[in-house]
Amino acid sequence: MSSKIRIALIGAGQVSDFHHKPAIDLDPRCELAAVCDPNPALLEQRRGEWGDASYVTDYQAVCDDPNVDAAVVATPNFTHREITEALCAAGKHVMCEKPLALTAEDAAAMAAAADAAGVVHMTAFTYRFAPSMRYVKHLTETGALGTPYHFRSQRWLDWGEKSWGWRQYKKTAGAGDLYDMTIHRIDFAEDLMGKLASVCGSVARFKERTVGPDGSPVAPSEVDDWSSLIGRFKAGGTGVWEGSVLMKGHHNDGVGYEWAEVNGSTGSAAYQLTDPSKVLVGTGGKDLEHVAVPEEFLKHPDSPRDPHAGKPSTVFRYDLVTEFVSAIVQGRPALPDFHHGVRAQQIADAVLASSDGAGWVTV
Repeated sequence: MSSKIRIALIGAGQVSDFHHKPAIDLDPRCELAAVCDPNPALLEQRRGEWGDASYVTDYQAVCDDPNVDAAVVATPNFTHREITEALCAAGKHVMCEKPLALTAEDAAAMAAAADAAGVVHMTAFTYRFAPSMRYVKHLTETGALGTPYHFRSQRWLDWGEKSWGWRQYKKTAGAGDLYDMTIHRIDFAEDLMGKLASVCGSVARFKERTVGPDGSPVAPSEVDDWSSLIGRFKAGGTGVWEGSVLMKGHHNDGVGYEWAEVNGSTGSAAYQLTDPSKVLVGTGGKDLEHVAVPEEFLKHPDSPRDPHAGKPSTVFRYDLVTEFVSAIVQGRPALPDFHHGVRAQQIADAVLASSDGAGWVTV
């Protein structure tokens, strides 16, 4: 291995451009070694934008490249398992976007493959790294809110009625909002409140999305535009989640609206994506009020970035790569790892089963 962790980006689309490439550039412990995407035109575009690296259309070339130590998989959901298992077999460390796969069973197979290969593995649950969410976790863990009674999450996006492309079909995406957005909130709810015992949920599709970006007709959408669940935690608390990508008036330059809160026996704390450097806290009978997130929670401890520079709702996302690289350098598991991804997908799949008529489902 070289003095730097050499990372490949598999999938050169918006997520890599928005999250992962800037993060690699910021961290002196790593460098971009390869870029893989099946679209030659996009590869050439990224070559001009991203600079020196190996640019290939076949992920197996990344697996076979001795100059690659680790990879970020940011490809369509249906490709995650195949690519990840090939990377693990080649001994490459892997961070994979959520959901890990099309089903919890496939996700579990990916975790097993990574464990067997002895590589660092990580699920890209971005919002665990939001400063306000990190501080809400601290308040919950240290007892500042008393005994946690309740978790509540709302996530609204105004993505309009355009086609989602591969994201709107079950065979390529698995599910819609539930897998794309609500699954994040399932993960950090368990991180805050402990394991869920059972859930009851529902999903709904409001639009067929039959027009593609170029105006041509496409097959109707098959996945959910809205998802909701209620849950009982093993420790005794309760939870409520709701998410939708068709909430008018909640565009906010693409960020949307998000509110997540923990209500405890002596206080409550809430996180907002639009203001991630502050939390709302109310204790001792006082109303919720905005409190600045303490400096030590504004970024990952190993991050080289200036926590006061850049758009707050964007820059915390770079800490995904920071954690991934830190885990590799320090020889420890990454958090959240594939097992957290499997767990969140098991719960999401239980919501789908509940929506299909199963009622309350044990997870």
